[in-house]
Amino acid sequence: MSLPDNAGRDVVAASRNFKLALQQHGVTLIEQIMVLAIIAALTGMAIPPMRKLLSRNQLQVAQTDFIAALQHTRATAITSGKRTLFCPTRDGNSCSNDIRWDSGWLLAHDIDRNNQPDHGPLYIGHGYNDKLIIQSSTGRHFVRFGPDGSASGSNITLLFCQRANPQYALSVVVSNSGRVRGAPASASQIADCSQMN
Repeated sequence: MSLPDNAGRDVVAASRNFKLALQQHGVTLIEQIMVLAIIAALTGMAIPPMRKLLSRNQLQVAQTDFIAALQHTRATAITSGKRTLFCPTRDGNSCSNDIRWDSGWLLAHDIDRNNQPDHGPLYIGHGYNDKLIIQSSTGRHFVRFGPDGSASGSNITLLFCQRANPQYALSVVVSNSGRVRGAPASASQIADCSQMN
């Protein structure tokens, strides 16, 4: 007696389907550990560049913050027609006679020309204490904008430094005409940053 050509194939096919149904379709513990090890290695390689990026960003935010505050001070002087002062402060009420600006700053009208707010500050900026070092030129402790928008006195440069990364220093310069601009720090300013504490 001869068997048909497909005899037994149904049993073999059913057996294979049963074996496939019994196999697990998940991920083994070893595979999961390997994926976690790869993720940990990639994270370890990404953290140092991310820290540098964040520290540079912090400097750029501070520089932009000061540029905006100085431009606002100048605009306030022009629109109000009153002499307006931008200066460092420690208490938030009066100007400090200091070249360090990281504790905070304020802007206020100064009609009596005593380099202090006349009737309290118009705006108080929060400092970057313990985050950045912000220092002005040795001869200038504040910026005065007149009603015409000019900044009387000599040019002032504000230097923005980080204790850990002085090579990323930035600066803000205010000219006598009242122009405010930001720039990367020069080589001599970077050297000054590395000596600040």
